[in-house]
Amino acid sequence: MDQIIKAISDDGFVSVSVIESRALTQRAREIHNCTPVVTAALGRTLAASSVIGSSLKKKDASLTVRVDGGGPIGGIIVVSDDEGNVRGYVGNPLADVPKKENGKLDVGAVVGIDGMLSIIKDFREKEPYTGATALVSGEIAEDFAAYFASSEQVSTACAFGVLVDRDRSVLAAGGYIVQLLPGAPDGVIDKVEENVEKTGAVTDVLKVGGAEALLASIMSGFSPKIIEREPVAYQCTCSRERFLSAVLSLAQSELDDMRSEGEPIEVCCQFCEKKYVFEPEELI
Repeated sequence: MDQIIKAISDDGFVSVSVIESRALTQRAREIHNCTPVVTAALGRTLAASSVIGSSLKKKDASLTVRVDGGGPIGGIIVVSDDEGNVRGYVGNPLADVPKKENGKLDVGAVVGIDGMLSIIKDFREKEPYTGATALVSGEIAEDFAAYFASSEQVSTACAFGVLVDRDRSVLAAGGYIVQLLPGAPDGVIDKVEENVEKTGAVTDVLKVGGAEALLASIMSGFSPKIIEREPVAYQCTCSRERFLSAVLSLAQSELDDMRSEGEPIEVCCQFCEKKYVFEPEELI
């Protein structure tokens, strides 16, 4: 089951959110028919966005993440609700690049680093909060860590991974965000760094023991107290009514042209690929 587990150390200096997101990443891969390296890039962004979105703590709030590094993927857009349910798409799901020398998928190459990571938090009141930072590596996790450091001034360690099988199915996906709370002494910082290094590739841990095992590894020695568990999923919120409203918001001249052609109008949702068809007489 895809889920987010949130915990805090017994001394109150370290908080962690761990996510297991294999099923939602597999769902995204199936919808968009992604290449393995695009699945990895999108899956990492979905996982990070889910964790951050689940921390908004305001009903109906939403988070929008944009990653645009100028690479062949053509950009990534992910939206999360306040419960961590996500949806997303990429500019070019068929983009592909050679693997790294060690055989790993080269996410940084397909995403690119000539651009920005931007995060928009919409609490449905006044203006949304927007933060952005230049991409560091295009590998996603390092870019989110840079965002936290520059836009929110929070010491953060994070890792996200996607393990893709030979048939392009997702074997494991997820990751973690660890943050140091005010007053954390040097010894705590050193221990977190040690745990991060020992944990290694998150997909190796998730594949064997799931989110529980990843939490235990990252918080080894901290006696973590679990404060929340949340199921998460790939969830699109599109509807026929919403798309009709969007179409009717077009300029009157465009609507007149559509009606005069006398042909049905087909609109496709970028997040779930569902198609909606509207008859000319509906465009009034």
